[in-house]
Amino acid sequence: MADRSSAEHQLWLRTFHQPTPGAPRLLCLPHAGGSASFYFPVSKALSPAVDVLAVQYPGRQDRRQEPQADSVQELAEGVFRALDDREDTPLALFGHSMGAMVGFELAKLLEAAGRPPAVFFVSGRRGPSVLRTENVHQGDDARLIAEVTKLDGTDAALLQDEEMLRMILPALRADYRVVETYRRGPGPRLSCPLVAMTGDADPRVTPDEARTWAEETDGAFELQVYPGAHFYLVAQQQAVLDRIRATLRALAPASGAVA
Repeated sequence: MADRSSAEHQLWLRTFHQPTPGAPRLLCLPHAGGSASFYFPVSKALSPAVDVLAVQYPGRQDRRQEPQADSVQELAEGVFRALDDREDTPLALFGHSMGAMVGFELAKLLEAAGRPPAVFFVSGRRGPSVLRTENVHQGDDARLIAEVTKLDGTDAALLQDEEMLRMILPALRADYRVVETYRRGPGPRLSCPLVAMTGDADPRVTPDEARTWAEETDGAFELQVYPGAHFYLVAQQQAVLDRIRATLRALAPASGAVA
């Protein structure tokens, strides 16, 4: 895999704050239509004790001119190529919604390479064994906007700006397509610990559906349910960050990096 100075790393990963040397790494994967900047507040809150890396998918913001990905697996492979192969610090994954599925495929690639994640936080997504027929990506723009509005994860002002809509809708539709056509492939269960997080009023995943992530790992499993809907992690940011800090502190107690 590439080192941090490589072109692949700079293309796929964003670092917003300088970490303390030896800090555990937290790789954050955005939701459908999301970008690396969604995790700027996470980086600000956890740095410098945690090295927060935020994924930038193709087809948005500074990667707007690049082709959209065709599958969850393609996104995971891109992130995998961008990661360095350091073993001196733990690597944790955090994926919200679509990011949970990309993170799942990435975790499988890392495990196959003999470098399993130290822990995998999956947020706002049912386990891959729960199949549901969804076709929002096949609908017109009005249907796609209505879906995003219902999930309350996009600034309402952006959805009323025609110029901004022209910029964000292609990436949003492509993301919905890769999520709605995703199916878990064959392969062994993960070995890493897995923490599933969800909102108690999420219209797209129930706590029981979030609990099915336990089927995907032979490691320890926890389910954390917070007040809120699909983007519960915005209103519950402090509680979520406290949970992440506690987990990372337990992973590397000797370093003392995570305050």
